[in-house]
Amino acid sequence: MNLTREMLEPVAAEEKGDIIVRPSLTYWQDAWRRLRKNVPSMIAMVAVIFLIVGSIVIPFFWKYDYKQQIRADRNQGPSSEHVFGTDALGRDLFIRVVYGARISLSIGIVASLINLTIGVLYGGISGYIGGWLDNLMMRIVEILYIIPMLLYVILLQVTLQAPIEDAFKTNPFWMMFKPLGYQLILVYLVLGLVFWVNMARVVRGQVLSLKNQEYVMAARSQGTKTIRMIMKHLVPNSIGPIIVMVTMAIPSAIFTEAFLSFLGIGVSAPMASWGSLCSESYKALQSAPHLLFFPAAAISITMLAFNILGDGLRDALDPKMRK
Repeated sequence: MNLTREMLEPVAAEEKGDIIVRPSLTYWQDAWRRLRKNVPSMIAMVAVIFLIVGSIVIPFFWKYDYKQQIRADRNQGPSSEHVFGTDALGRDLFIRVVYGARISLSIGIVASLINLTIGVLYGGISGYIGGWLDNLMMRIVEILYIIPMLLYVILLQVTLQAPIEDAFKTNPFWMMFKPLGYQLILVYLVLGLVFWVNMARVVRGQVLSLKNQEYVMAARSQGTKTIRMIMKHLVPNSIGPIIVMVTMAIPSAIFTEAFLSFLGIGVSAPMASWGSLCSESYKALQSAPHLLFFPAAAISITMLAFNILGDGLRDALDPKMRK
């Protein structure tokens, strides 16, 4: 092979300094980009949105009320007139399942918000202050953690029922919530007071890993108070694991409420949660299996959707997954 002068000319180096490999994205934009690529999580998110919006909107347009009895159509199977059939009192099962979604989803969301408030404050204070206070607060958490959760829930349910029922009759503050009923408020409080333990442990771990960072030390040198330090600097930088924990707590609260209602100590008539619907129908499993199938399917689909969405959020919000 003959070499020519042109073949020996140096190739001009391509200036890559100004080339943008990919557009600059914020943390939340990058998380949303990764979440959109997770097809199961997007399907789960659509299912959750559909459940929430449907439980709010459908009762306004459905031709039957959840308490309306149609005595000629008792224990009827699914049909064009009654999509999910009717129950033993002739009530339309579809609208009762939809109304039950309101109750069950509200319990999951409210209990998770209470869990978020208590868990973030408790875990943040414990992790930031440290020392003997951290040891004391974590020993309390460990004691609560070893108690079976359902036993803890049942004990609180039985203990708080009489005081809250009396407060609904005499206290003006609690009388504002009378349309909701004291049993529903009781379930909100009991589940909220139980589910904060895991949140506190997660937040404490995040705060322990962040409190010696430079920006925290700079804020401390300026005299920032403890609560402001936790809420302004530490919690926002731990928001990823916190969101995942809240998402995972919602199906746990829904299942726990369903179990309590199934035992008869949760939401009771005339309200209809998915657990109370299962409790009312399991005795007629052989003669009218649709009465149990549809509320049980609603519980299963909701828990599966929230768990898949939580897994997707965990992957999307993890900085180590950034590419």
